[in-house]
Amino acid sequence: MKKNRNEKISEKTQQEAMAIAKGTQRPGQTKEQTRLIALGIQKGIAEYKKNVKNKQRQADKEKSRQQKAKKQAAMKAQKETSTPVKEVEKPQKNTAILPWTLFILSWIGFAAYYLFKFNL
Repeated sequence: MKKNRNEKISEKTQQEAMAIAKGTQRPGQTKEQTRLIALGIQKGIAEYKKNVKNKQRQADKEKSRQQKAKKQAAMKAQKETSTPVKEVEKPQKNTAILPWTLFILSWIGFAAYYLFKFNL
């Protein structure tokens, strides 16, 4: 089995492993045997941390995928419900006639009122 040189075991992990190894030490066990047990515990702790990190990374990836899918679904729904720009412009052109018509009719009304009031 090759050792991964990028993996360095922290001092804290080494101390924890040695404390556990000394706690489970049997009578008549040599220091070398205790050290070997501590090394095994260190490898177990490192493997556990690695597995936890991988699970967390996978969970983050899945969460990211779900957020991305949710965002795309929302954008798709928004595109389907929004009205095209051309439909919005047509009513504006039709409604622009109404103010001008009212303006012209009001001036005609003022002129008619003026003519009838002062000529009669």
